[in-house]
Amino acid sequence: MPVAPTTIVEESTFAPRLAEMGRDVLEVMVAAGEEVIEIERILAKTGDNVVGELLKGQGTFYEWNHYPDGDVYDPDTGGQFFYHAHPADERIGEHGHFHTFLRPAGMPAGVRPATVPDLQLPKDENDALSHLIGIAMDSWGKATCLFTTNRWVTGEVWYGAEDVVVMAALFEIGHSQPSWPVNRWLNAIFRLYLPEITALVRERDTTVGAWEKQPLPVDEETGAPVSSLFENRELEVTSYLNISVPDRLAAASSALEEA
Repeated sequence: MPVAPTTIVEESTFAPRLAEMGRDVLEVMVAAGEEVIEIERILAKTGDNVVGELLKGQGTFYEWNHYPDGDVYDPDTGGQFFYHAHPADERIGEHGHFHTFLRPAGMPAGVRPATVPDLQLPKDENDALSHLIGIAMDSWGKATCLFTTNRWVTGEVWYGAEDVVVMAALFEIGHSQPSWPVNRWLNAIFRLYLPEITALVRERDTTVGAWEKQPLPVDEETGAPVSSLFENRELEVTSYLNISVPDRLAAASSALEEA
């Protein structure tokens, strides 16, 4: 569960009513779930998993470093991701996690950063990227949790929840580097859990709204209050949901049979 000891966040209780979803939506979910399971099955035949596949050839694995070096970016879709790990005592039961993003090159026309008190746009317009969702992984290379974060965690530019919801539906890595199976696995996770991702992003903004009522802490280095809520280190994870791909696939398949 990607929550640091100082973070106060309740687990999301969102559970999509699969039976109320359209047949076309369920078909997409089932196909995505089957692809996730199949990719994991094929990798397991040679003793591999999604995380190990991504880390091949990356040398010694160091906490906090981004893997692969330089991140993975698709200039055609604007999708981007990296994998990293925090110290073990902060991430009990978690090997590491993916952070996924969309850059302006892939954003719909008219989407703009949210107007927040300390908004600072980068010189390169395409650097105004938005974080979409984090995906926590266990030591066996299985996805265990989806989560969102405060802005300081990834250094993103802040976008409103409804814009991020639209972006999440567009996430895709359409090339084969550094690993075609990993890229396809990530794409499929988004299709399988898009309703949950939507809810978690909206819950992110609800959490931020609640924290706006609290006084800002003092920066230990400067002695002054931190610049804004979005730089408040006491708020790290803004929403999360524990997941099980096999369970989700079984539930979606059952709902599809009944549709």
